[in-house]
Amino acid sequence: QVRLVESGGGLVQAGDSLRLSCAASGTKFIFNSMGWYRQAPGKQRELVATMTSGGDTNYADSVKGRFTISRDNGKNTVYLQMNTLKPEDTAVYYCRGSQNSNYWGQGTQVTVSS
Repeated sequence: QVRLVESGGGLVQAGDSLRLSCAASGTKFIFNSMGWYRQAPGKQRELVATMTSGGDTNYADSVKGRFTISRDNGKNTVYLQMNTLKPEDTAVYYCRGSQNSNYWGQGTQVTVSS
């Protein structure tokens, strides 16, 4: 059974940095795409950043220049380096792996205080 497990969330102050990690297990294939999505209270889940196995990236406009996505295909792991965090970045961050189907992690809370 494919599992994605996120880690690295927490409570930080505005301007701080956090690094999220998401490790996939239960599969031998490399996801075509891995990425991060987030959902704030009362809002829909939105894309943060994605990265293909070939290294192509896509970012939400709101995080460009502040967040960086990276992958270790050998470990089937994706990372999200988040710098200059803002209170509006507060959300539950979910990892997603895509290979014919979409697989989601359970989410990790990121809270940014002003």
